Amino acid sequence: MATTAVTATVEVRTFEHQDSDGKASPAVSAQPATEDRSSNEAGHLPPWSYVAGFETDFEQRTPVELEVTGQIPTYVAGILYRTGPANYKLKTDKGSTFESHHWFDGLTTVHRFEIRNDGSTTKVLYNSRRTVDELIQHIRKTGEFKDFSFAQKRDPCEGMFKKVMSTFKSTILASSNATPTAQNVGVTITANMPGIGQNGGSHGTRIESLITKTDANLYQRLDPETLEPMGLCRQTVLHPDLKGPLSAAHAKTCPMSGDIYNYNLDFGPKTLYRIWCASASTGKATILATIPSTGAYLHSLFLTPSTVILCVWNSHYSARGMSLLLNRNVLDSIAPMDPSLDAIWYVIDRTPSKRGLIAAYTSPAFFAFHTVNAFEVPSPTNPSTTDIVAEVTTYEDLSILHRFYYRNLLPPAPSEPSFTSTHPKCIPRLTRYRLPSVPLSSASPHVKADAKTLRPAQIDSCNPPELSCELPAMNPRFSTLPHRYTYGIRDTGKSGFFDGLMKVDAEKRQVLEWSEHAQTAGEPIFVPRPREEGGEEEDDGVLLSVVLDGVKGSSYLLCLDARTMTEVGRASVNGVVGFGFHGLHVPEKKGEVYAGGD
Repeated sequence: MATTAVTATVEVRTFEHQDSDGKASPAVSAQPATEDRSSNEAGHLPPWSYVAGFETDFEQRTPVELEVTGQIPTYVAGILYRTGPANYKLKTDKGSTFESHHWFDGLTTVHRFEIRNDGSTTKVLYNSRRTVDELIQHIRKTGEFKDFSFAQKRDPCEGMFKKVMSTFKSTILASSNATPTAQNVGVTITANMPGIGQNGGSHGTRIESLITKTDANLYQRLDPETLEPMGLCRQTVLHPDLKGPLSAAHAKTCPMSGDIYNYNLDFGPKTLYRIWCASASTGKATILATIPSTGAYLHSLFLTPSTVILCVWNSHYSARGMSLLLNRNVLDSIAPMDPSLDAIWYVIDRTPSKRGLIAAYTSPAFFAFHTVNAFEVPSPTNPSTTDIVAEVTTYEDLSILHRFYYRNLLPPAPSEPSFTSTHPKCIPRLTRYRLPSVPLSSASPHVKADAKTLRPAQIDSCNPPELSCELPAMNPRFSTLPHRYTYGIRDTGKSGFFDGLMKVDAEKRQVLEWSEHAQTAGEPIFVPRPREEGGEEEDDGVLLSVVLDGVKGSSYLLCLDARTMTEVGRASVNGVVGFGFHGLHVPEKKGEVYAGGD
């Protein structure tokens, strides 16, 4: 049988113009990487599928050593955690099949890659664990899931009173009545979170606690080695006023102090955002500002050296949040985007002055999942103030939320179009906003965000979809500082899901893409080269990404050179690691920065 070589490709794109409208004229060249694959027919690539990444039951509770090929640098030594759903289907005791409707509601499995420095080489140990055992038992027994969710559809015949009471119990009383494996908490993962599972002062490399988070006010604590769930808690353990049901799955960590920042969204006569900080030294939380605003699904926020920034983008809850009680899920409670309503940016002081809200801005309507970074630069027009540049992956409408229904993620029938082909706005655009003339001086007064004080934000740049990425990452040493490079996953259209990795150079306006036939890559985590080994440049380090090989039907941990986007090594898993959301790298060496995990 004849064979044809298939190469992993690094594609270079340079865009000549990058204006606020996102229009660009890319010049493209391709550079093949060194690794070859072989096809099973002359001139044809082997067939492949990414479906296994959504339908895996793979679990490895006892650590096993993985086969390593190539060379994973020894400075990567530490632990990489990954979290996200495994199989979305369950056989019930009644003989039926239960299905989660949306990717964000898949049943959580947490993965642990322990990367050991063995002299001149590295070893990789792997273990994983489902963290929802009791929830699975309940679904198998009853055939139902009636708890609060992101997008699970409900029985329309169920009465309103029953819906309201059920939601009240699941969201308000879950932490006190539920066992550790009864709740599905698995979007992001954080080590040594202040005030939860440890007594403060542990902003080092020793993992005293491991916490999984979601967009609800609920945390799950895991054993850092076995991944066994140990308990559930709510934000009220940090501060009694953090009693609202919703928060951001992505908090922000100060790279200097280790303090963690987030918001708590509370519904009532007024919809209130409480912006809070949990101190790494004391474990106690302080509320920095309480802001009345429109309730919205906000997955992340921004941090600069002096401020916390909450952007209320256009994923507003209908009926002032009462829709959450009726629908018992997030997605059905979000109103259609109204493009006539601006997004509102709130800038909150986080310095010792504690001045609360110090500025507010508006920008044209958009939606986002993930902020990338924010940093302060001198104002070119007012020397007494500072401009803030904030980078975020944006969408023109809310169709991306619907793309992640499993029915839209799985391959369509040959005669049917893909979801992305009929919903072109579900592809992200990497956008940089500028908040001009922020008054950071301690002499500047607290402000009230109203029609008189709201000022327009500016759009510095907006990449076109083909030059943008999702699940963004960057060198963690540059968090809250001006950064040049953003990394993420890329949707090339070669499959029905994300299928490449991208490096975006904001200075040269150029991108590098890694892709290989039948390989579906997950979120990249940037691990920087230590400074004592010469790691000063922003792109000097490696990316770690868990990849599904669609031909072999198994996964591997991929290690790419972050500068060239070429492979340097991989560790093969004897099974399929489900397509997950986010990860955290905790370095073995004391003094090095955590990567991911906000």
